[in-house]
Amino acid sequence: MNSRTRTAGRGTTTATFLRTLGPGLVTGAADDDPSGIATYSQGGAQFGYALCWTMFLTAPFMIAIQLVSARIGAVTGRGLAANLKKALPAAALHGIVGLLLIANTLNLAADIAAMGEALGLVIGGPTLIYVTIFGLGCLGGEVLIPYHLYSRYLKTLTFVLFAYVVAALSIRIPWGQVLAATFIPRVSWDRDFLLMLVAIFGTTISPYMFFWQASQEAEERCLRSGGNGAYLAKRLSRRESRRIGVDTTAGMVLSNLIGFFIIVTTAATLHVHGKVHIGTAADAAEALRPLAGPLTFALFSLGIIGTGLLAVPVLAGSAAYAVAESFGWKGSLEMPAGRAQGFYLIVAAATIAGLLVALTPLDAIRMLFWSAVVNGIVAVPLMAAIMLVVANRKLMGRFTASRALLIGGWIATALMTVVVAAMFVTSLGG
Repeated sequence: MNSRTRTAGRGTTTATFLRTLGPGLVTGAADDDPSGIATYSQGGAQFGYALCWTMFLTAPFMIAIQLVSARIGAVTGRGLAANLKKALPAAALHGIVGLLLIANTLNLAADIAAMGEALGLVIGGPTLIYVTIFGLGCLGGEVLIPYHLYSRYLKTLTFVLFAYVVAALSIRIPWGQVLAATFIPRVSWDRDFLLMLVAIFGTTISPYMFFWQASQEAEERCLRSGGNGAYLAKRLSRRESRRIGVDTTAGMVLSNLIGFFIIVTTAATLHVHGKVHIGTAADAAEALRPLAGPLTFALFSLGIIGTGLLAVPVLAGSAAYAVAESFGWKGSLEMPAGRAQGFYLIVAAATIAGLLVALTPLDAIRMLFWSAVVNGIVAVPLMAAIMLVVANRKLMGRFTASRALLIGGWIATALMTVVVAAMFVTSLGG
């Protein structure tokens, strides 16, 4: 085989791999939104390298629960809330969706505010105007651009995440200490440590990700069937199952890897220099400027803007899918606004509510932190319900999850339960 043939073969393989990436990649990348960046930055600043292990511990369980969510959407041709509606009492489903709306709105507010602040840091100018432009721009894109075109834009934006890898490699890091903290976990029963642990778990394994990926897999199936979603219900080819596995695994590994590098970067700069409290993701970027140099500062700031543009549509869209499906409304990002008025009303309401909160002087870090804690708490009953759905033969037919996937999903649920319970115990005890 000559060199040209080998090069062509590698190009074909790479192109094939990139084509398999979609909902899983976007979901994983959206997890590293500005609120996630702020949470990881606060963890690195406050506790140094002590929380590096969380990124590796959560990765396999994050993959398992997202694979379960993706499988539900792909097999049934419906989103997560539509399936949970058949497995949960209406009051329980509406309670979960209501808490999801609260957490997503807080996340949206923090993300939009962080984007405006980050742009202000880089180019100067009026932050509030930037905040307004970002909020309305994201809303316009989601309402006016069909999903199959918009998803390509979201997929391309995932490349901005590598700014955090470059930022980490641009400073001096004691990798021996990092590796020790990563592979020899240390847990403190201190209330602040456990609150941070719940926040990290809540921002890493977030309920909105479950709803988003399930709905996007259902969208993908509908697009491939030419709109005949009923034909594809309870069908999942081996090839499609493999695509979902590769896509989801790649997205979740990327998400946790970026989170790891954010913790390492802030631990090696902010924590070492005694700056242990971070207000927002933009505050983390600004604090890095004198400590890590202009390159790291610029990369960190531009990454905030890129991840915000990626995450805001996911947060608003996942809220809309959850509400529309729980009430039985027609709704899809592929449908024009005139045919899915209730769905797009939720998209607009969530985004505008987030924008209005972002324009207030409310403490952004408290919004970020407590939305992550709410996510961690809501995730427990939601994950248990998801596991019951994916094991239900009435809903999934012969495409119920494998034993290995069920074990992984239930371990992830148990892990989140233990962390949240420990937080409550220490909080009540303190």
